This record gives sequence, C-alpha cells and structure tokens, in this order.
Amino acid sequence: VQVVESGGGLVQAGESLELSCEASGSSASSYAMAWYRQAPGKLRELVASITSTGTVLYGDFAKGRFSISNPYIHFAYLRMNSLKPDDAAVYYCQYRGVDVEYWGRGTLVTVSS
Repeated sequence: VQVVESGGGLVQAGESLELSCEASGSSASSYAMAWYRQAPGKLRELVASITSTGTVLYGDFAKGRFSISNPYIHFAYLRMNSLKPDDAAVYYCQYRGVDVEYWGRGTLVTVSS
C-alpha cells in the first residue's frame, strides 16, 4: 500500500487549506484513515481520523475548524479553516487496515502571521 499526501503550502493566518490523501494498492473494504501532524520539536499528534463506516474523531484543537472526509474509497481529505501559525507542521496521512498501518511522507503546511 502506498500513501501519498498533497495540498500543503503557505497560507496566511485565517485562510483555509485542503489536504488530500490517497492510499493505493489496497482492496480492503474495512479500513481507517487519519491525519497526524508534527511541528518542529513536538510530538506527532492526531488531527482527525475517519473509518470506512464513517466514524470520525478529532483532536481537541481541530474541533470546529478542521473537517475530515472520505468521499471515495481509500481517499481522505482534510479541510482546515481559520488556520493559525500554531497549525504549521508537517501533516502525515495514515492508512490502517487489519493489523497493518501505512504512512505517507508528509506534506508541509506553513502559516504566516
């Protein structure tokens, strides 16, 4: 399974950005996908996750501003609104199947104040 993220970039504080993730090479119908982020000097943290049945979980900081969706099988999108400088990080996509998980290489999000 190959996981590829896209959509990162430089935005100004208050703007929005949408990240995309595709997990190719899997035929599993039961899976979960998640977005994590890691800022310099900080631990990787969960942004949001979604299962193939639609169960969604958000990190506390993401509630109300970020939205995860899974409109196509093995795709995950992360819509980020009202971005803050503290949201700047490398955002990683994770694909989880039964007893396996795969990670993308990450996409950089930079937020200028």
